[in-house]
Formats: sequence, structure tokens, C-alpha cells
Amino acid sequence: MIEIGLLIKLLLGALGAAVVLLFIYARNRLRLANCMLDQAQEHLKNTKRDIDAEKRESLLKIKDEIYRKRNEFELEVKRDRLELDRLQSKLNSKYEHFEKREQMLDELRRELQQKERAISRTEDIIRISEQKVKNLYNELTCKLERTSNMSRDEAKQALFETLEAEVKLASQKWIQKVETEANQTAKEKAIEIIATSMQRYASEQVAPYASSVIHLPNEEMKGRIIGKEGRNIKALEMATGVEFIIGEAPEIITISGFNPVRREVARRALERLIADGRINPSRIEETVQQCEKEIEEMIQEYGKQAILEFNLQGVNPELITLLGKLYFRTSYSQNVLAHSKEVAVLARMLAEELGLDGRIAVRAGLLHDIGKAVTAEVEGPHATVGGDIAKRCGEDPVIVNAISAHHDEIPVFSIYGLLIVIADTISASRPGARRETLTAYIKRLEKLEEIAHSFEGVKKAYALQAGRELRIIVEEDQLNDEQSLLLAQNLAHKIEKEMSFPGQIKVNVIREKRSIEYAR
Repeated sequence: MIEIGLLIKLLLGALGAAVVLLFIYARNRLRLANCMLDQAQEHLKNTKRDIDAEKRESLLKIKDEIYRKRNEFELEVKRDRLELDRLQSKLNSKYEHFEKREQMLDELRRELQQKERAISRTEDIIRISEQKVKNLYNELTCKLERTSNMSRDEAKQALFETLEAEVKLASQKWIQKVETEANQTAKEKAIEIIATSMQRYASEQVAPYASSVIHLPNEEMKGRIIGKEGRNIKALEMATGVEFIIGEAPEIITISGFNPVRREVARRALERLIADGRINPSRIEETVQQCEKEIEEMIQEYGKQAILEFNLQGVNPELITLLGKLYFRTSYSQNVLAHSKEVAVLARMLAEELGLDGRIAVRAGLLHDIGKAVTAEVEGPHATVGGDIAKRCGEDPVIVNAISAHHDEIPVFSIYGLLIVIADTISASRPGARRETLTAYIKRLEKLEEIAHSFEGVKKAYALQAGRELRIIVEEDQLNDEQSLLLAQNLAHKIEKEMSFPGQIKVNVIREKRSIEYAR
């Protein structure tokens, strides 16, 4: 019983403790809930306060924006109003101007009406006078027919024939006079421009050129170059692609080939082998490869120097390489690259004298002979080939036409093409620029005299001043002065068509009538 009572007490004590703990826990939870409620209320207040602040700030911004937009709108409206006022004023002035013009037109209309009435009265008077004149004309015609014993048609035909002969003679003399004056004026102006351009440019008399003849130190060197059973000379020809001609001339070897670059490689390689003394197929191949690399570097260097010298922009690399190759090409012993540079300078000067674009002229002049760099591999005239290359490389059509037309293979459609023709002729024909063989010189003189004798009425023909003048004596009984002038023009056209020559050729036709009698 005591134990049961003790157990009951313990249970009651534990129950009381549990009740006390539960009460404490409930009180703490209530306190925590009140604290969280206070925090939530405080956060709600802060949030409301922030929202109110943002709302006020947004309202201020909206007001500012509305104010700014209103000012801009008012300013725009003000500008529009000013523009409308200006247009209205302009319209009013035009309206006033139109009113004045209308008044002037009314006055002119009235004046014209008055003149029309006056003209009508004058026409009536003229009509009456014309009838009187017609009657007098008929009377005079009848009197003239009776006096001259000729009808009206016969007299008219005779008068027409007389007038036709006089008009033909007068027109021929007038045309001759105009042509002479125009040619003289054009010649003086052209000479002035060309002389000014030539005076501004000074060049060497003869441009440097590479020889294709190798001089040997001794006759024994020929045998070493030929080699056993000709293996050395065969190796040289195989490696360089040119032909080595070993003739009977002592201590001389001639290099023959169409490609000037290969000829230069062969010349350098042979000179280097002769200086080195070791001549065998392997050494030949090695030396030729070294020379090819050097020549390729020189080609690029010469091409770049030409481009930089004239400050050209956007030139295709292929054109730069071809320009460098022109250094090893000659024409009548004239270095083609030096000739191209000279043409570029002269073309630019001529263009500047005429007020044209010097950059186009200098570009076309420098590239005008670019086709000569590939004439060994490509068939056709070098001007046409050069024009095709320039077109493929993206050059301007004006430049392409100037290149293609500088030897008259195709028509020239721009003034720059004519400038290139003139500059090319100046560069090729200036003293010392080119050398001409005796055979070609004699053939040119004979061709001139042959062309002259192909025309009827030519008694004698002489090519003078190294072919720069063709003097012709005609049969005085077969040709008159006008026909002699026509002969000179036809001869000049035929020479231009059938011959190629530097500069110009003067055609001098002489007609002389001599009357000889002897006193015995």
C-alpha cells in the first residue's frame, strides 16, 4: 500500500511537472507569435512607406517627363508655325509675282494684237506689191527671151552650170584655207603641249639593256662548256630552256631564246660557272636554280619599285610581276620597263597640261606594254594581250582600252587612250631611244617610195631626212593644185595604214609648171 501511494504521488508529481512545462511552452509560443506579429506589422509599415515613396518619385518623374514633352511639343509647334509663316510669306510673294506676270502678259497680248493688225495691213500692201512685181517680172522675162534668143529653162540651166563651177572652186579654196588654219593652230597647240611635257622630263639617251653574248676568257673554255660528248652544253640548255650557239667566232658564245627572263638566267648562270671554273651537270643545275631564284627576286623588286615610284594603289600582284619581267625585255634595244616608266611620266604631264586626271594617265602609261612580258608564251599582239591581262586583273575599263588600243588594234574610246599613243610615240622616237638596223632602215625608205609610186600622176618620189619626209614631184599636166592636195592626203592615209614608224612623216607634194623656149 505504501508503494502504491508512493507511485501515485510520483505520477501526480510528474503530471504536475508536465502541466507546468506545457504552460511554459505555450506561453513562450504565444510570446514568439506576438513578436513575429509585431515584426510583420513593422515590415508592412516599411513596405507601405517604400511604396508610397516610390509612388511619389514616379509621379514626380512622370510630371517632369510630361513637362519636358510639353515643352518639346510647344517648341515643335512654334517651329512649325514659323515654317508655316515663312511658307505663307513665300507663297504670298509668288502670288504677287504671278499677278505681276499676268498683268505683263495681258499688256503683251494687247501689244501683239496691235502688231498682228499692223502686220495684216502690211501683208495686204505686200501682196499688192508682189502682184505688181510679178507682172513686171513676166514682162522683163519675155523681153530677155526675145533679146537673148534663149528660153527661160535654157537660161536657168546655163546660170546653174556657171554657179556650180564657181561654187565648187570657191568651196575647195575655202575648205583648203580652213583646213590649213585648223591644222596650223592644232599643230602649234600640240607642239606647245608636247614640248612643255618633254622639257619637264629628262632621261638617259639610251636605256640600259642586257646583251645575249658571253665573252670567254680563252678559247679553251669553249671545250669545258661543251663537256664530254656535249653533256655540259646539253645540261645547260635543258636547265635554262634556251639555246647556246657556239660558232667560229673566237671566245664568244651567243644565247638564243624567245623568253628574255630565261636568257638572263642563262647568261648569269654561264658567267657564274665560268668564274667558278667547276662546270659539270650537277653544278650547272645548282647554279641555274640559284640564278632563277635571284632573277625572281629581282623581278619582284623591279616591279615593286616601279609601283612605288609612281605611288600606285591596288595593283594586282600579277601585274607587279609582269612589270618586273619587262626589265629584261628590250624593243629595238630600248629597255621596255624604262620605256614604260617614261611613257607614264609623259602621259601624266600631257594629262595635267590638258586638265585631265594624271593618276589614270600614269597608270595606263606604266601598264601599256605589259603584254610584252608574256609574248613568248601567249600568241597575239602585245597590246591586245596586255589589255586582256589588265581586264582580268580588275583594272578600270578606261585603262584597259588605253592599253589595248595604243597600237590601233581596237578603237580608242577615251582621251586617255590618245594620250598613251602620243606618249608612246614620243618615248620611242626621241633621239637615242632606239636603235634600228641598216636593213630595216633601207626597207622603210623603199616602202615609202613604193607607196608614193602606186598613185597616178607621180613623176618622182624621194624619202628624205631618214624617212621623216617624203618629197613627191607630180606630173603638172595630169594633176592640178586641188588634186595635188588630195594626193598628199591620200598618201598620208595610206602610209599610216600600211607602215609602222616612230614620230611622223611629212608628205611634201610639189607641182611645178615650166615653160621653156629657145631663141635662135
